[in-house]
Amino acid sequence: MILLVDAGNTRIKWAVLDGDSWLAQEALAHDNVSELRGVADAYPDITRVFGANVAGPQISAAIADALNTLAPPQWLQSSALCCGVTNTYDNPGQLGCDRWAALIGARAQHDHACLVVNAGTATTADVLDADGHFRGGIILPGDRLMRRSLAGNTAQLPFSEGRYTAAPRNTADAIASGCLNAQAGAIERMFRQIADAPQACCLLSGGGAEALADLLDIPLRRIDNLVLKGLATIAASEPPTIR
Repeated sequence: MILLVDAGNTRIKWAVLDGDSWLAQEALAHDNVSELRGVADAYPDITRVFGANVAGPQISAAIADALNTLAPPQWLQSSALCCGVTNTYDNPGQLGCDRWAALIGARAQHDHACLVVNAGTATTADVLDADGHFRGGIILPGDRLMRRSLAGNTAQLPFSEGRYTAAPRNTADAIASGCLNAQAGAIERMFRQIADAPQACCLLSGGGAEALADLLDIPLRRIDNLVLKGLATIAASEPPTIR
């Protein structure tokens, strides 16, 4: 039995696997990291904790403390090659481990060219070709981070809880629609790089996926917890590089 952990910028997502069976999965805020103690208590047969952490050393330490009855967590480090995916980043080790795990999860879900999109605090859009080569990708502020930026850096634009509309006629909707259009436009531009490849598809994951899905005019699959699925693929293969 294994506990997978995706420690992101805002939330910590986790899943318990027994072989190929997903027994449980959930997400919690950073402030509630101590709730992982309940996971350790509920599944005392966990023999391995494996995860991706982009939230920093303080969160890493808090997770280890909450899970102190289990084996120490192993944290994924991006590498040049893993599970059939080749990392062509200028410095492969500098690729975010969550992006790396998502690319590996995407390859396991779709063995053709794809654009791997995680829409969270930040939105990432990474190109994976049909041969499993990561060809590069972009990082931009996520939808809510864009909205907070407008509210924090302009005098008369509040944080918007408006709704998307094609032709907004009030400020709240104008902000919401502008930020979502920026996300969708960036994703669609990145997809052009593989649009002509057979069975090319955008694999969309993350907390912001629902708001984006209906706006994207490209072949699309929603896959929840793509980082966790990538971690599961790695954990089932050769022992990962850890730090």
